[in-house]
Amino acid sequence: MSDDQEFATVARADDVGPGELRYVELDGEPVCLINADGEFFAIGDTCTHEGASLADGVLLGDILECPLHGGSYEIRTGAPAGRPVTEAARTYRVRVVDGDVQLAPALA
Repeated sequence: MSDDQEFATVARADDVGPGELRYVELDGEPVCLINADGEFFAIGDTCTHEGASLADGVLLGDILECPLHGGSYEIRTGAPAGRPVTEAARTYRVRVVDGDVQLAPALA
């Protein structure tokens, strides 16, 4: 499968403003799409601590805070950034093509 076939459009870049979070799905998987000052990132939407939707959280620079217990993740890597989170969130490859935000599974 070519790289282009792996990517799927999930949103229009203009619809997700700087500092905004958006719930999207990629192949049925819940994903939190993040616009950090015009740069897009995507991590699994389900908090690894308690299952809350991270798209309902708060973006603080490069840190995404879960709305349930305040645990946090580094948006570039999905790594835990604050307790009670101890397990990383899944990350996705992101690109913008002709104004479309496209995602693909992270490379292993």
